[in-house]
Amino acid sequence: MTEFWESSFIEKQTMWGFEPADSAIATKDFFLEKNIKDILVPGIGYGRNAKKFVESGINVTGIEISQTAIDLARENGLDISIYHGSVTDMPFDNKRYEGIFCHGLIHLLNKSEREKFIKDCYNQLKPGGYMIFTTVSKKAPMFGKGTLLDRNYYETDYGLKIFFYDAESITQEFETYGLVDFSEIDEPHKDMINKPSINFIMVKCKKEL
Repeated sequence: MTEFWESSFIEKQTMWGFEPADSAIATKDFFLEKNIKDILVPGIGYGRNAKKFVESGINVTGIEISQTAIDLARENGLDISIYHGSVTDMPFDNKRYEGIFCHGLIHLLNKSEREKFIKDCYNQLKPGGYMIFTTVSKKAPMFGKGTLLDRNYYETDYGLKIFFYDAESITQEFETYGLVDFSEIDEPHKDMINKPSINFIMVKCKKEL
């Protein structure tokens, strides 16, 4: 996984452009509404989503597997704490955060990695805190393409393994970690207008007081 993302960022650099995802904008608004001012962003990439939180006065700590992506984030003016490593090696600190936002990452993990990741995120939440994940849905255009590895789990032609979520798997994996609700959100390719949107699911969990 490290090699894949490092080579991807070396080759494609700021591959998603600089506009934040719609789900990041919605989460920023939600966090501000809940007065959440200190968050963790696993899989921060080069910071296109994190910057939106920072600009809104929210303190952000990141985790990123690719050093090239971290360097790009710095070049993009993101002067925040970023741990260099895989989310599968969490936790990187013993801090508890008011909120966690993770976009487009969890579906790239296998079942045991997803279980550990959700648990690790939950453990790093303060009581009353929220964690929000966005993940690829079975309605996404690439579902069913590539090599079937397991139920709803495919390896793409370019070597990326993706688990596609639906209501059943969302409930199964998040129910014991304070699942509040989940909703569909279509994410447009803001830097490539002609590409079709990707169907995501936004998952919201809350840690009880």
